[in-house]
Amino acid sequence: MANTKSAKKAARQTVPRTAANKMRRSRMRSYARKVEEAIASGDKAAAAAALKEADPVIARTAQKGLVHRKAASRKVSRLAKRVSAMTTT
Repeated sequence: MANTKSAKKAARQTVPRTAANKMRRSRMRSYARKVEEAIASGDKAAAAAALKEADPVIARTAQKGLVHRKAASRKVSRLAKRVSAMTTT
């Protein structure tokens, strides 16, 4: 347990920050999962729409520092590559 006043304050501040970060990380994963599911279903239009929604969410997660900027870019790039490789149905 924290002993100093500043350490106690830091511990208090960590609680809401951790909750917000968990929410943001979960949201990013959910949007990425939606793209993955659309790719698996074989519907290119749905996959492209899901990717369009996921892109800013992933970028925002990187901007907030939850994932590295290049890791977020790589994730979007790989999803986009898989979507573009799909045959139009």
